[in-house]
Amino acid sequence: MEQATFTTTGSLGADLRALRKARGLTLSDLASTLGRSVGWLSQVERDKSEPSITDLRHMAAALGVSVSLLFGQSPGPAAEAGRVVRRAARRRIGSGEAGLVEELLSPDLTDDFEMVHSTFAPRSRIGEVVTRPTQEVGYLISGKLDLVIDDQRYTLSPGDSFRIRGEPFEWINPYDSPATAIWVIAPPVY
Repeated sequence: MEQATFTTTGSLGADLRALRKARGLTLSDLASTLGRSVGWLSQVERDKSEPSITDLRHMAAALGVSVSLLFGQSPGPAAEAGRVVRRAARRRIGSGEAGLVEELLSPDLTDDFEMVHSTFAPRSRIGEVVTRPTQEVGYLISGKLDLVIDDQRYTLSPGDSFRIRGEPFEWINPYDSPATAIWVIAPPVY
């Protein structure tokens, strides 16, 4: 039996480029924020240079993402790279501080959208109204979740779906059970 070859899925450089572009930043903008040269950043985005942990922390802060997102996924079979994300290989995104655990279901951030598995802890709330220049759709798998979209409150149950088109929104799980949703965001924001 042939031994499977393992590699990490996705590319740090491609993800950084996608995040930078999703935020409307040029190479020059981000390089200036980081105190680095455009050439160095270009090499990082083309996977020709590897940033230090400190560089990754600064990039994550400048792009508004968690550092863990930039560390990539767990290894998987090379034949699945860029196509399949196994449950154990999902990249965790966000801090989880508000009671939300998010995992990236998309293989990387290079598509026109991203798909996220979101678990909302019982009695949790985002704590702020969010407005982003995106279109978002979601599907509630389990539990109940309240969404406030443009000052209108909706209670979602399993099987319900929703859409947000750049409107201000917040989520609230005032219930005693966790809620789980699949959330699709275009363009990618994480």
